[in-house]
Amino acid sequence: LKCLSMSSESLTCNTCKMGFVGKCLYSSTVKCTGNETDCYVGELAFNISRMMAMQTRGCTVSSLCNRTESGALLTAGYTVTRTCCSEDLCNGAPSMQLPLAAALSTALLAVWST
Repeated sequence: LKCLSMSSESLTCNTCKMGFVGKCLYSSTVKCTGNETDCYVGELAFNISRMMAMQTRGCTVSSLCNRTESGALLTAGYTVTRTCCSEDLCNGAPSMQLPLAAALSTALLAVWST
């Protein structure tokens, strides 16, 4: 008898826990686990200003892929979009990291300018 070993490689995705204006606060790469079969790029955009859009990247389950959802937080409407792909690092390299102080300053300027 011949023993066959089945090994499956985990998908590797770029991660960005939180990003503003195309800059990532904390980026790295991660191996997906469990039923996470896709890499994703997500965007949370507030309807009052596209400047307030936040981005994320990482691993996800396929049931959450390629969907757009809308809702409201207090009185501010928002839209969440998640786009997926299923090859290593297919969700694009995050832009250079942005220091937290710069990100917060950008967010405050966007709010004050509306």
